[in-house]
Amino acid sequence: MKPHALLLVLPLLAAAGSAHAQVGIKAGVNGAVLNGENIGMDTRYKTSYHVGVFARIPVVGPLSIQPEVLYSLQGSEFRSMLANYDTKLHYLNVPLLAHLKVGPVYVEGGPQFGLLLGAREDGTLRISAADGYGPVDRDAANNYKKTDFSLAAGAGLEVGSFILGARYTAGLNDVNDVADLNGANDPRLKNRVIQVSVGLKFGGD
Repeated sequence: MKPHALLLVLPLLAAAGSAHAQVGIKAGVNGAVLNGENIGMDTRYKTSYHVGVFARIPVVGPLSIQPEVLYSLQGSEFRSMLANYDTKLHYLNVPLLAHLKVGPVYVEGGPQFGLLLGAREDGTLRISAADGYGPVDRDAANNYKKTDFSLAAGAGLEVGSFILGARYTAGLNDVNDVADLNGANDPRLKNRVIQVSVGLKFGGD
């Protein structure tokens, strides 16, 4: 594992070592889009997935701290008269959430740090008036910044060890890493992700 990836996992490992912490696994569906300013084409939500692990550390009463480590496939559909392609962004995300549970219902919120593991673009682009459209299937990691900072908020239900939840994460920083000569009209792209997940937790309340 690369050193920077290990740094993201360490908070979860430390949490799992707590005598009173719960741990669990989760997976689910993403609805992801890149939106912002100066994009010059339509961006649409694309369906993908996430999977990962979490720990829950009691603080006081119904309040806990919940660090997670998630692999999340994000990105967007880009559509215009000249382009029709999808961008796939592979992230290792580490949310650090305040988790408040009352009965079977919980709410949660907090920051999330993301590390870009890779990116690809595939679809079609207009090559020229004479040649028409051509296929696109290329690595795009150099087009996107390596880190992302987001705010996350969600809610859900817990019945025994089973968890059903929904969450929205909103990126705060521009992840576009392609600049023109003056930078004034650079696209500004921010991650937006809706997640629905199921999970299992282990350990007593």
